[in-house]
Amino acid sequence: MDNKEFLKLVKKYEDKYEKVVENDYYRQNYHLMCPVGFMNDPNGFIDFQGEYHLFYQYNPAYPEPNKIVCWGHVKSKDLVNWDRLPPALAPIDWYDSQGCYSGSAVNVNDELVLVYTGNVKDIAGNRETYQCLAKTLDGVSFEKDKKNPVISNQPEGYTRHFRDPKIWQHNDFWYAIIGAQTEEKRGAAVIYSSKDLYSWNKIGEAAGANLGKLSFLGYMWECPNLFSIKNKDILLFCPQGVKAEGDFYNNIYQCGYLTGKLDYNTGKMSYSDFTEFDRGFEFYAPQVTKDSKGRTLVIGWMGLPDEENSPTIEKHWLHCLTIIRELQLKGNKIIQKPVEEMRLLRKDEMGYDGIILNNEEIQLKNIEGDSYELLCEFFYENVQSFGLKLRCNKDKKEETLFYYDSEEEKLVLDRSKDGFHKDGVRKCKVKASGKLKLNVFMDKSSVEIFVNDGQEVFTSRIYPSKGSNDVIFFAQNGEVSLNVRHWTI
Repeated sequence: MDNKEFLKLVKKYEDKYEKVVENDYYRQNYHLMCPVGFMNDPNGFIDFQGEYHLFYQYNPAYPEPNKIVCWGHVKSKDLVNWDRLPPALAPIDWYDSQGCYSGSAVNVNDELVLVYTGNVKDIAGNRETYQCLAKTLDGVSFEKDKKNPVISNQPEGYTRHFRDPKIWQHNDFWYAIIGAQTEEKRGAAVIYSSKDLYSWNKIGEAAGANLGKLSFLGYMWECPNLFSIKNKDILLFCPQGVKAEGDFYNNIYQCGYLTGKLDYNTGKMSYSDFTEFDRGFEFYAPQVTKDSKGRTLVIGWMGLPDEENSPTIEKHWLHCLTIIRELQLKGNKIIQKPVEEMRLLRKDEMGYDGIILNNEEIQLKNIEGDSYELLCEFFYENVQSFGLKLRCNKDKKEETLFYYDSEEEKLVLDRSKDGFHKDGVRKCKVKASGKLKLNVFMDKSSVEIFVNDGQEVFTSRIYPSKGSNDVIFFAQNGEVSLNVRHWTI
């Protein structure tokens, strides 16, 4: 099969299921989704020649058994309005025959270059992994390099779980960080260098679960990003096999980061403690880029590997991506804020100031919907708990609950009555300060909640019934003052 034949195959699936997908109530209004089928990791996020390009793992055949994992492709001038382009990478060569897996993009002398993992399995199911290049001059059509693969399989001491190259330039060299698994079945991130993107040399292991205080971080590290903010290096990655510990590490797989300094000579990183990146139910496979404005931006997959529990599957689609976030650093803590361009989507502002909640629940006129941005400021002294009930429907007993327990000093997200999930609570410690600021981005089947200007974030899929649109504000055993702003999106 050549590339033209592959694009025809993709179009066949898109044409077959397009109407079924479009008629699903749970299709998002402003989050990126694939046209049909399955999407997962965002890839190749880059600001290139005045436009943002973003790629993603895409299987248009899902949920049929055919697995044709290619790279979907979109571009935007403002990070909120996206144009869909033809798939950029097709799994049609010997080194990527079982899928064009995750990777990144770089600008090489005004040429957009994709670096990705080609996934191959032999008849016995044994995995092989190859790091490969593809290039474009027009930003739409990509040609795989004739010298592929540029890295064949894994270095000594590691298994074939070796993937997801993230590329950057430092001084006169290109560097790659690649997710890996040691032969002892411990997760790791490996550093390579190259002068020309073709000849790569392993420098060392930036960090690994076989080393000291990171030993709890599981059997495989996926989707590593290494970038700098305020002269600190940050390794953001997804460890698999981490055991739950109280309020921490409660998802099937995690996403988190280390801050410190990378030694470019040895490939080793000095680092702080591991910190979870998002405290909700679904955030994985982050893709980080720096844009022409000097901002550090990230987008993630609002899903998790090996979890396909959703009412959208019968409608022939699954998963979406998060909104774009800007990353800042405060000490060793990453602060995540909705990218400022999200304000372009705001419509029909409604606001209230100085609302007093005294051991009660209230609804405010015109604060409702299934697609909106909500900004809340709670001021409190003596109160047991307070917060929001989102996407409520009293008749159907549906709600997604988010509140602050001032006695435990914990934020709580409870989606056990969201209309689909039967259980599910996530908690996060936030020290009481007398003020709590929440920025909520609600879409048809997801919620992203930014706490105290990005101190913490809770990202989750939810599936309320159509018409479950109420928002309820409450205070229990005490009093709070509330300011609210609401915009339809």
